[in-house]
Amino acid sequence: MNLPDPLVRVSGAVEVAADVLVIPNNDVGLVPNIGVVCGTEAVLVVDTGLGADNAAEVLAFASEVAQGRRLLLTTTHFHPEHAFGASAFPSYLVNRAQADELRHKGSGYLEMFRGFGGAVADRLNGTEVPVPDEVFDGVHTLDLGGRVVVLRPTGRGHTVGDQVVEVPDAGVLFTGDLAETGQFAIFPWFPPHDTDVSGVGWIGVMDRLIAAGPRVVVPGHGSAGGPEVLEVVRDYLCELRDETWRRRDSAMGVEEIVAEVRAVLVERHPEWVGQEWIELGVGCLCAEASRLDGFSVD
Repeated sequence: MNLPDPLVRVSGAVEVAADVLVIPNNDVGLVPNIGVVCGTEAVLVVDTGLGADNAAEVLAFASEVAQGRRLLLTTTHFHPEHAFGASAFPSYLVNRAQADELRHKGSGYLEMFRGFGGAVADRLNGTEVPVPDEVFDGVHTLDLGGRVVVLRPTGRGHTVGDQVVEVPDAGVLFTGDLAETGQFAIFPWFPPHDTDVSGVGWIGVMDRLIAAGPRVVVPGHGSAGGPEVLEVVRDYLCELRDETWRRRDSAMGVEEIVAEVRAVLVERHPEWVGQEWIELGVGCLCAEASRLDGFSVD
């Protein structure tokens, strides 16, 4: 697999609200959007990039912004490009479900990403699965000094430990991979190793995030925007569910369902990348339909 170097370019950082910076991913695969949220007493970094070298660059950038203020790190979920540079930071805090995923799945994901070879494997040289310094239950509020930030676990969606980061006074929401722009939703459906993604749960999460009415939405990958970022993802997930379940109810085989659903969704969204995630989304939703005894999409 010949993937581009997942290099985080801190020089491209932009301010999306007062004292809220985003280091954009510039549409490079396996590079997340990274947040830097400033208060008068502390600065919070959201996600790290893939591996120790990227994290060191992000840490250096955040330290320059902080100018001696305390530095904290949180991550939106446990996947390597979001969390596997956390060991570079002085204080790393996450919700309990995410900490459990790091502990139980982290080594498997580290080996899977190393298996991509090339620049991705190089970025993971010397990288270990991080261990959080602080683990919290429920919603966790941080006072950065004149600015409150809310770390809100969402429940099962893209992962079990998904967490959004809210900056209420600025109306900014960091979603991690619950939302992307310009691509099909990422379904980490890897049976039998990891089947915790939930298309049904994900739709419910998106409905709640939309109802909260953020002004600025920073997705895990792609361009920041307004609430339409959330609405487009929610609507796509509903499309994927409905097209999959309609065919499953007609007793089609999974391969046939995948082929038909893929064709329909690519025709509707021809400009989106990541078509490979459609098949995994279909697999996830077929499995969920089997668990929802007697559920109908009509």
